[in-house]
Amino acid sequence: MAPVAASATPAPALLRRAPVQRRSAQRLARILDACAELLDETGYEDLSTRAVAGRAGVPIGSVYRFFPNKRAMAEALARRNLDAYADRISNRLAAPDQPAGWRAAMDVVIDEYLAMKRNLPGFALVEFTVPAPRESRQANYEVADRLLHLLAERLGLDAADAGLRTAFLVGVETADALLQLAFRTDPVGDPAIVTETKELLRAYLARYLDGAAGGGAAGGVDGAAGSGGGEP
Repeated sequence: MAPVAASATPAPALLRRAPVQRRSAQRLARILDACAELLDETGYEDLSTRAVAGRAGVPIGSVYRFFPNKRAMAEALARRNLDAYADRISNRLAAPDQPAGWRAAMDVVIDEYLAMKRNLPGFALVEFTVPAPRESRQANYEVADRLLHLLAERLGLDAADAGLRTAFLVGVETADALLQLAFRTDPVGDPAIVTETKELLRAYLARYLDGAAGGGAAGGVDGAAGSGGGEP
């Protein structure tokens, strides 16, 4: 898998001050890289801005220049993760050997998440949001919308369709819960649960996408329907 670009800059709204010069952007990237590494080593509760500054090799004031506290820093890391996830999916779907059709695209969505979960520092604790009570988490709404917009043009979907937005949200929530289970039972993700997750998503989304995909994607959808669409 291609490595995630460490220089991706979080949305300015998450920062006290957005980097303007290249050197400032590189410093921000080092801070977020250090945050990710320390999350794996200490966990979120014991994470501190001072420790991050030390690991990144920058003055503590450089951290506070961008972030008021560790939560804001972790939120910026989560934003960078989401941007990197979208980029990875886009790159895979644009590859000349990528099969057409929504089933193959959904396999890419799952496979790139698995690759980040297994290999990306800090992702085990901070995926697309900071640790929070399950009932207060809103990140999956944004993940679902990002995925729908990402796939809409390729698959001939209407990204503004309320039914599709709900379907993508349900799909993301379902996959999230099942893949968390897969990593609770196996440190690299239980392959049987991963396979069942893909099968469940195909069966559920077929109700919406077999008839909704149009244009050049339609042939891929029909062709995948009989075979289950690629390797699980």
